[in-house]
Amino acid sequence: MPPFIFLLLACVAGFLAGGIPFGYLTGRLVLRDDIRNHGSGNIGATNVGRVLGWNWGGLVLLLDALKGLLPTLGTLQLARSTVPAEWAEHCAVAAGLSAIVGHMYPIYLRLRGGKGVATALGVVVVLAPQAMLLALGFFVVTLVVGRWMALASIVAALAFGISYLILQGGDVWNAATLSLTCFAICVPTLIIWRHRANIGRLLAGTEPVISKRIRPDSEQDPATSTDDPADQ
Repeated sequence: MPPFIFLLLACVAGFLAGGIPFGYLTGRLVLRDDIRNHGSGNIGATNVGRVLGWNWGGLVLLLDALKGLLPTLGTLQLARSTVPAEWAEHCAVAAGLSAIVGHMYPIYLRLRGGKGVATALGVVVVLAPQAMLLALGFFVVTLVVGRWMALASIVAALAFGISYLILQGGDVWNAATLSLTCFAICVPTLIIWRHRANIGRLLAGTEPVISKRIRPDSEQDPATSTDDPADQ
């Protein structure tokens, strides 16, 4: 198969897999409603956890990570026996990036998706495990200290990009690693952009901490309901 055709197919497959809206499907299964009508209006694991409980949020986190990991790993393994060796990692990077974009802009939900952190985690487990571990460390420390999931996600995205560039050293712009270098710059930037509303709430002091549970709108007592933007 010509490498360019394989690359194109990997992108399409990654985008379609990444767009599977597990948070939305979980909301339909448990709430019998669109999860986007509750909490922050997002389909990601954090909003599912706050609205439905962290057992469901954890499940969505795992599934969202797998839809990044499996297309990336599958593409890498298949590419090694299908296209020239120098194309294999580039195809895997393209599949992983497409999965992340698919999660953020799923065609199944009219491009209204999540913020891509869990899916990106699944991708970098395959592509850059050392930088992933460093970023995960920063994530855990930030979450424990501040208890803001959004801030921990932003810090982890930055830590991944910086860690990867440092670990690659002088090889960072080599032809063999160029696609992953671009990935390590573009994906953290895109994740931070997707968190722009959270950044505004963090600066305003209205971002909810991770331990805060937001009941589904149908369960709220009208007398105690709030229009606090941190809950929307």
